[in-house]
Amino acid sequence: MSRLYDAVLFDRDGTLIVDVPYNGDPGKVTPMPGARAALDRLRAAGLRLGVVTNQSGLARGSFTAAQLSAVNRRVEELLGPFETWQICPHDDTAGCDCRKPRPGLVEAAARALGTTPERCLVVGDIGRDMTAALAAGAAGILVPTPITLPEEVAAGPTVVADLAAAADLILRREAMVRPAEHRTAGTVLAVRSDSAGDVLVTGPAIRALAHHSDRVVLLCGPRGRAAAELLPGVDELIEWRLPWIDPQPDPVAEADLPGLTERIRAAGVDEAVVFTSYHQSALPLALLLRTAGVARITAISEDYPGSLLDVRHRGVPAGVPEPERARSVAAAAGFGLPEDDDGGLRIRGVRRRGPGDYLVVHPGASVEARSCPPEVLREVVRALEEAGHRVVVTAGPGERVLASYVGGSVVEPASLTDLAHLVAGASCLVVGNTGPAHLAAAVGTPVVSLFAPTVPYAQWGPYRVPAIRLGRAGAPCRDTRATTCPIPGHPCLSTVDPADVLEAVTRLGARPVRQEEEAAA
Repeated sequence: MSRLYDAVLFDRDGTLIVDVPYNGDPGKVTPMPGARAALDRLRAAGLRLGVVTNQSGLARGSFTAAQLSAVNRRVEELLGPFETWQICPHDDTAGCDCRKPRPGLVEAAARALGTTPERCLVVGDIGRDMTAALAAGAAGILVPTPITLPEEVAAGPTVVADLAAAADLILRREAMVRPAEHRTAGTVLAVRSDSAGDVLVTGPAIRALAHHSDRVVLLCGPRGRAAAELLPGVDELIEWRLPWIDPQPDPVAEADLPGLTERIRAAGVDEAVVFTSYHQSALPLALLLRTAGVARITAISEDYPGSLLDVRHRGVPAGVPEPERARSVAAAAGFGLPEDDDGGLRIRGVRRRGPGDYLVVHPGASVEARSCPPEVLREVVRALEEAGHRVVVTAGPGERVLASYVGGSVVEPASLTDLAHLVAGASCLVVGNTGPAHLAAAVGTPVVSLFAPTVPYAQWGPYRVPAIRLGRAGAPCRDTRATTCPIPGHPCLSTVDPADVLEAVTRLGARPVRQEEEAAA
């Protein structure tokens, strides 16, 4: 059974021990409340622990290397052993790759532990820790202290009160994706009748179903068909517009629901696992599945389902990444991923082949509230090109005029597969919270995420891929789940600075074409 994470990496000062600025005295080391108990619980669960810490006091001459080692030994005397210590000895003027918020320490710790950053989780107390984690492709949990800035708390992918709560959440997430018992099945119907992005993030859960069954049939809507065709583990598709889920529904009376039940019967479905989004009830579909003769149905339901559900899954913590939420539904039904599956997003036939000599900007979004204003993106593209980057602007269906306005070299991919190949060869993707962000995660391309906080970033941000989040995380639209921006001026994304985008693509490894040409010469 594949677990979520191999290792948990901790910041030192302010996270594991009380922050004493530039401390070189082991006698001043004081653990944070509950630290030892939390760490021992994680060790007992088989997670490997490491430390990733900035120590600019070395560069400043505030303490010696010997004093730093003595402090770290005292930390281990009080808190137990760590399997790797990764330390940046530089200050902000060094321009090194290891000093947080750069991802170097997280990447080095993952290598030392024989894993990848995507299989690590970083716990820290300030924004630099979280930025370094996301830029490496790791998950992050922020444990604020009085010195943590409000904007850092707002941008924290997941925020908890203390180390005990962090350990609780990590262990709960691990337990959620682990089936209490493993089952085998004949033909399983998976249901995700949403947009392309929703279908893509359900991919790991569908692979879990495939691992334990003879055949997987996926019921999807027309908006998710192209993504569904790309998912590994799917043997057959049923495309059907469900009127209680589609954003532009036909009246239920006009929907050919008897025709859908006939399709389900014809597919020989033995049981169904229903994956729904936060605002959707699984019960209408469960009733339909019962009329189609499906014998066993699993779904999330906070309402009382009566006999409509055989497995009623509930109590998923808020903000759990959507791929893990979907895996928890599959696990409740008895299906888990095999040991050799890393749990990341994946599509058939397309994997990372970059970084190429171009980056992609995708200006469109599935709903207005998640789209960065075109005039802002136009300035972003101009800044990137002036810095020497080759920019490809992609247009989704009906977005040619938008893409042409934004600028760059406009490409209108003929299919989602064509877009996947284009993104797979890019140095990185600049995009809002929409399907192409998840497509980039599925092919392994880093993402500059222009993320509107109408939904939680921890739940819907790019999963297990290096990413940098931009936009005003604490804007008044936060957690409204609005599809149309309720705030005049769309401040969460209209305030994106092109200079910050340029810095972000650089941090993610994109190099201007001029530098590539000079290096080749």
